[in-house]
Amino acid sequence: MQQAVKKAKDMASTAKEKLKKHQVKAEEKVEKATARTKEEKVAAEERAKAKKAEVKMEMHQEKARHSEDAGAHRGSHLLHGGHHHQPIGAATPTPPGVAVPTFPVSGVRPAATKH
Repeated sequence: MQQAVKKAKDMASTAKEKLKKHQVKAEEKVEKATARTKEEKVAAEERAKAKKAEVKMEMHQEKARHSEDAGAHRGSHLLHGGHHHQPIGAATPTPPGVAVPTFPVSGVRPAATKH
């Protein structure tokens, strides 16, 4: 469940980043159109590159926050009991020196069952 929430937040961050990049591109076009010299046009391009890099950095920071939030929530169930699995063969203790087979014992994957 938390993974779905994180994915939705990441998609929203990506959409926001794309929108901001398009805004930066539009602003760059306006600046270039109003520029009178080649140097002003180059300066407009450089400002646009810097703004795009800043937007991308913000998106990555948001995604990192989403991962931290999901990770913090994901680990909390371990404090409250959670769901535990026993390792294969843990139910019956084996005498020392006896090899415990790993799953699957035959080395062949079981056939899928259809419902």
